[in-house]
Amino acid sequence: MSPAGEWSASPAGPSGLAARGFSLRLFSHELAVLLGAGIPLLEAVQTLGEKEHHPAVAALLARLSRGLTEGLTLSAALQREPQSVDGLFVSVVQSAERTGQLREALTAHAAYLAWAQDLRSKLLAACIYPAMLLGAGLLVLLFLLLFVIPRFAEVLESLGGQLPLASAWLMQLGRLAGEHRLFTLVVVLVALLLPWQLWQRDAVRERAGQWLWRLPLLGDKLRLLALARLYRTLSMLLQAGVPLPAAMRTALGGTAMALQPAMQQALAQVSGGLRLSQALERNALTTPVSLRMVRVGERTGQLGPMLAQAAAFYDEELSRLSELVARLVNPVLMLCMGAVIGTVVVLMYLPIFQLAEQTQ
Repeated sequence: MSPAGEWSASPAGPSGLAARGFSLRLFSHELAVLLGAGIPLLEAVQTLGEKEHHPAVAALLARLSRGLTEGLTLSAALQREPQSVDGLFVSVVQSAERTGQLREALTAHAAYLAWAQDLRSKLLAACIYPAMLLGAGLLVLLFLLLFVIPRFAEVLESLGGQLPLASAWLMQLGRLAGEHRLFTLVVVLVALLLPWQLWQRDAVRERAGQWLWRLPLLGDKLRLLALARLYRTLSMLLQAGVPLPAAMRTALGGTAMALQPAMQQALAQVSGGLRLSQALERNALTTPVSLRMVRVGERTGQLGPMLAQAAAFYDEELSRLSELVARLVNPVLMLCMGAVIGTVVVLMYLPIFQLAEQTQ
């Protein structure tokens, strides 16, 4: 039994489709545990609803129980909740119901979501220090601009003399910011929120992703991450009993944008009778290691498990992605913020040094 907060704290999955307070990972795990204990499906869902204190989650589980009581299958009941359940999960449950391996499929899906959540947590943790560094640098710049530079401007005006051009511009900017502090804060806030609003647009995210994929070191890591996620999705669907073309079609929605055109071509080729290994190789959706593993899986009839092993092969390398981000971003941010703050301080004190030389 888990508290309601755990439902709301967990993301629904890598697809990005999540309802408030609901976690597909926890739902898959707990339902698989109850089914493994021999509890019938309807009773298991009712049990999850009875112990849940989160209102939205309890209502969702009640609707699922009602659907099962009406004679619907679990997949059909889940299809009624598109805001809470993504198509990948519905496809897994639907195929598992046909093969009679619902508990195994739920366990595999929970493990897949746990892997995605763990990777996301590592990447977010790697971004915490750069965000704190950037925030501290911006606060220092705002303090200098709103309080320190206006005082310096008054002192330098009282001393008289010709200021260097760059220093004169800085003092003028500081004077204006000091006289209109509220307006300055609003401008800074808008400048910080504008990138976030732009990021909500698919076109902006696609262009940003294309730019990141072209970076020398980071691009290769992002490609491995996308391939590992693709292999895990296909593995989970195949082991749940989904036919290969249908599995590829379902996995297409969660594939990275940069790989979607190649994935569509591979899907068309597999639907035309080509082997998965050949289609993936022709469309640059493999690595030397994963290609050999897929070929072995095709020969032995263990394509699903071999795709999972191909993804697991790169887990250690992908875990170093957060370290790579930290090594690249942190020094660059420190250099940039140090250069900006240092330039401001030098331009502030440059007129004083100039006046001291003239006095001597």
